[in-house]
Amino acid sequence: MRRSTAIALAALLLGASAPARAETVLIQRVVDGDTAISTGGERIRLACIDAPERGSKGAAAATRSLREQVEGRLVGIRRITRDRYGRTVGELFAHGQNIGEELVSQGHAWVYKRYAYQCPWAK
Repeated sequence: MRRSTAIALAALLLGASAPARAETVLIQRVVDGDTAISTGGERIRLACIDAPERGSKGAAAATRSLREQVEGRLVGIRRITRDRYGRTVGELFAHGQNIGEELVSQGHAWVYKRYAYQCPWAK
């Protein structure tokens, strides 16, 4: 099988929303509904979404949902930038899904319109 064919097939199997050549990180812990920490200590803020802050209505459910999807798992990552707090801003991918998009579809987060241009699915 030619390499380009193999890459295209891998992209189809991973799901259309996951980048074909995604790097991977192991998520050690979830901080809240839109932030996680990798085993390497990288703080990752999910791009293009916002989730309720701790103590707000829906915050526990958002955190629980993100935890169930990524904590303790090897996930794909598409790094976009760094925020003013030094966190990596990026998209995470697991089980063929874009995790940020999944949180929005579940009602645990919403599209952060100011930064939606960074994620094709959020436009």
